Amino acid sequence: MKIISIFNNKGGVGKTTLTYHLAHALALMGKRVLMIDSDPQCNLTIYGVETEELHKIWEQENKFIDDFNENRIKLTEAEFELFNSSPRTIHYILKPAEDGTRDLDHLPPPIKIDENLDLIPGRLTLHKYENQISRRWNGLYSKEPLSIRTVTQIRTIAVKYASERKYDFVIIDTSPSLGALNKVIISTVDGFLVPCLPDMFSLYGIKNIGNSLLEWQNDFRTIYSLMGDKRNMFPENFVRFLGFTIYNAKKYTSENISLAESRLNLAQAAFNYAKQIPETIEKHIVPEVRLHLTEKMLNTPIGEQVVMHTHNTLPVMAQKYRIPMWKIPALAKTSPIVDNEDKNTISGNQKIYERTKENYIAFAEDLLTRISCLD
Repeated sequence: MKIISIFNNKGGVGKTTLTYHLAHALALMGKRVLMIDSDPQCNLTIYGVETEELHKIWEQENKFIDDFNENRIKLTEAEFELFNSSPRTIHYILKPAEDGTRDLDHLPPPIKIDENLDLIPGRLTLHKYENQISRRWNGLYSKEPLSIRTVTQIRTIAVKYASERKYDFVIIDTSPSLGALNKVIISTVDGFLVPCLPDMFSLYGIKNIGNSLLEWQNDFRTIYSLMGDKRNMFPENFVRFLGFTIYNAKKYTSENISLAESRLNLAQAAFNYAKQIPETIEKHIVPEVRLHLTEKMLNTPIGEQVVMHTHNTLPVMAQKYRIPMWKIPALAKTSPIVDNEDKNTISGNQKIYERTKENYIAFAEDLLTRISCLD
């Protein structure tokens, strides 16, 4: 089992769309996958869960988010077990650690999204857990049990779910922040990849990630040296880099095929920035977290060009109907929920929609090759 994250310090790079479709592609390939939404904006959750169902989950949890233990003891053991036997958000599951009370005896079931694919939904209140990480961070240096529990709890939960439900991958979706929550998540997952737009802001995002990784690695190295017999509560290795992908970039249109291929089929302005990404990674991502990758892996986008170019309005349609892009044509033919206006658009682009399936599977296959280098 591997825990991975898709992360960039820049928003608007298609991170959630990539996460959602990568997870579906892995599931199609027979891998059991759990997605955990740790972004307080909850975009991945909104992508995958009907609004009414999600609001119901949030409303049921509100009193527990205010004070978990007080509301837990108001219920009989049987009543609480019944409440806990329905899908719950990641903040609800983390709340006992946040409040310093006893952990859940049983983890709530995830939401089933598709065959082999489940989701632990996010919650807007997750910033409260981030605040506790910040408050308790210094306690790590004196091996304070609650501090250790707070910092390791997200990984601990991922490992428990994987063990109980036999997941091959846990994918944690994060915000673009470099704050305490992402410091803990990114530093304690097994690997992360960076989606980039071919622009100046993504280059700065990589620089910021690199600077933060160096700082985080030094912090955890110091903490690990002090842990003694508690070291095994943390992952064996600091996170490692899996590579980058260029995402949602404008495609170059020309009859000169060799010229187009030489610049990744990118428009000139996009290519000017895209070719700077590998050297920016080499300069700013610390060698210790990328030495397992070959030079070609470091210099080449994951999956090369398969998901690189703009999907136009396809992701918007996928969001609207809460399914992967490649399932849209079949839905349009069989379901009355698809608007007639949408059906006309979809029918004219059927092959484009369906081709995304093989593209994301190719992307996933390349990523699996890189993940295998972690062992």
